[in-house]
Amino acid sequence: MSTNVDTLLEALPYIREFHGRTVVIKYGGSAMREETLREAFATDVVLLKYVGLNPVIVHGGGPEITEHMERLGLEVRFHEGLRVSDADTVEVAKMVLLGKVNTDIVERLNRHGQPAVGLSGSDGSLFEVKPSPNAEQVGFVGSIERVDVDVLNHIAVDYIPVIASSASDREGQSYNVNADEAAGKVAAALGAYKAVFLTDVVGWLADPAEESSLISRATVGEVRERLPSIDGGMRPKLEACVDAIQGGAQSAHIIDGRTPHSLLLELFTDAGIGTMVTS
Repeated sequence: MSTNVDTLLEALPYIREFHGRTVVIKYGGSAMREETLREAFATDVVLLKYVGLNPVIVHGGGPEITEHMERLGLEVRFHEGLRVSDADTVEVAKMVLLGKVNTDIVERLNRHGQPAVGLSGSDGSLFEVKPSPNAEQVGFVGSIERVDVDVLNHIAVDYIPVIASSASDREGQSYNVNADEAAGKVAAALGAYKAVFLTDVVGWLADPAEESSLISRATVGEVRERLPSIDGGMRPKLEACVDAIQGGAQSAHIIDGRTPHSLLLELFTDAGIGTMVTS
């Protein structure tokens, strides 16, 4: 009993500090695929809303997109952590993100007691996108130029926004948008207090093969200095951390979504988990 009370008392100062603040959460990896982790994530987000935070969820759906592409016989390729996307890939991604993943998240949050609203980057012109700077290598991957925060501010008063990382440009061309980039840009545009990225590793590792090499804290300057040498999926996450903090977020966190309730552990305990990036 005393342990439970101690846990509540430890969380209290953080709940007080975060009350009324916006937290942008990039949802992906195992936390999105395993049933027990999906349930834990939904209860965590609902709890955040109940104790006075304003959670905003941005999600991808990489494994599900890959699975559907393979069923259709489409080639799956990545370049510097970004999915190489032709027109067929973009259509599959839209189908999976909007038709399945987004709906599942919204329904789960609703069932746990907080109303949620699903959005894509095209809804209300939420994302203004242009082709990625390395479009020759990645195809129809969009880079976000602007986020219309009016759309989110109206919704977030009463609902939990759940944003799929898909968007169109002014001419109606659809693009894949990397969910990490989208979360960083949303956090920056909202001036979110924190941005949290759930992934399938314990955090940013100095040696990707050794979990014991976790970098628990880093500054934006340190991240920028090391970005050129970072490959794979960690690179867009760290770039998104930089985007979020440059936009005014106090900190950005990369945490292990394979751990149940990792979101609460990072936000509401002294020890925290994962990597925290600050200005």
